[in-house]
Amino acid sequence: MAFYDREFMDGTRGTQAVDWEQRIDTQRLRRERTERALERLRETDLGAMLLLSDPNIRYVTGLAMTGGSGADHYTLLTEDGDVVHWDTADHASNQRYNCPWLHDIRYACPGLGNVPRASGRESARQFLLETMAEGVAEAAHEYGVADERLGVDVGNRGLLEALESQGLEPDVETCTAVMEDARKVKTEDEIECLRQVAAICEAGFQRIADAAKPGMRENELWGAAVEELWRHGAFVGGGYLTSGPNTWPKHQANTTDRVVRPGDLVYADFYNVGYLGYRSCYYRTFSMGEPTQEQKAAYETARDNLYDVLERIEPGATTDEIAEGFPDMEGEHADYYEADDHWQLTTNHWAHGLGLQLYEVPLIWRGLSPDHPIEIEEGMTMAVETQEPAGRQGVRVEEMVVVRENGVEILSQWPVEEITVIDH
Repeated sequence: MAFYDREFMDGTRGTQAVDWEQRIDTQRLRRERTERALERLRETDLGAMLLLSDPNIRYVTGLAMTGGSGADHYTLLTEDGDVVHWDTADHASNQRYNCPWLHDIRYACPGLGNVPRASGRESARQFLLETMAEGVAEAAHEYGVADERLGVDVGNRGLLEALESQGLEPDVETCTAVMEDARKVKTEDEIECLRQVAAICEAGFQRIADAAKPGMRENELWGAAVEELWRHGAFVGGGYLTSGPNTWPKHQANTTDRVVRPGDLVYADFYNVGYLGYRSCYYRTFSMGEPTQEQKAAYETARDNLYDVLERIEPGATTDEIAEGFPDMEGEHADYYEADDHWQLTTNHWAHGLGLQLYEVPLIWRGLSPDHPIEIEEGMTMAVETQEPAGRQGVRVEEMVVVRENGVEILSQWPVEEITVIDH
């Protein structure tokens, strides 16, 4: 299987807005995402969808949702394409000024999350839920969809009962399927966002290669990398850097104050680094000085396993077929973990979709795919990751890719043939 070859001049362009070159078209990005969600909504018997999941809200509205205290922001999308968005007072007033593509922004009542928890009284929690549901019902009546089924993308029982008490008919399963189907295949602007965030991660890798010296602590080195990511306009919502014995097994998924030493392996996990909301998952391994033969052999195994999987990915392939490229239980070193089945080894070897969330459709994994396969489609984007022990340390490698008509295009470009050696 040949990998997709980009056309001349395809690739990452600048992060700033210019009038002399076509870059990521944010207006088109918003429009095409909303159109995809609306098209799939109209294929169902839903009259509207109430979205509370931050990525779903951003997909439909373009608003930069950053999580927070719970349902203090939510969005209604009707079958006619009307959008009503509720948000906290400061956010809503700001959005009315800065988001002219949204025409109906209201103040939210936080019926879920930290606000009702912090209230300390069940009566207060019930008041918040009922007030939230009343506001949704009012909007549903205004836009003529109150008598039709209402999709809801979270299955909170209290919220569903509150909506039902307002005469609405909530449907979680259909709404979840609509948004999953809309988001699983990416537009070209979405793909360019992922290509851009991969490039930003590579700036972070270069900062690590330039800065790392024996005697630095892991958190100092990670801080330098994160500074570089933010400098390039990224939102850093996760990730870590580990070294030496903290690299195997993956028991220390946090950056510590361990001192990096000569002969250490170091790997950086740039996950949940976001550009315009689109999330990375991108690993690379470094060596403080020349790696040992054992470390080189481990890296070669991890890299070959990764590319065996990549060569299997194409439109029409199924996830059960592709998952066979990942290591079996012996290759997973299951005896070390005292594991009996692949489902016990979550995150070690798999491929997962990337987009406005870290984990999106598809998931390719021996722990799930053999009995629950799905078909790969052109335009899906994902991260594919493998690892391998090297004595008391370990290596890890990952690529970000998009499925094209004849295979995958690799969005990540940091050298992958060998461990990156840091001289000191």
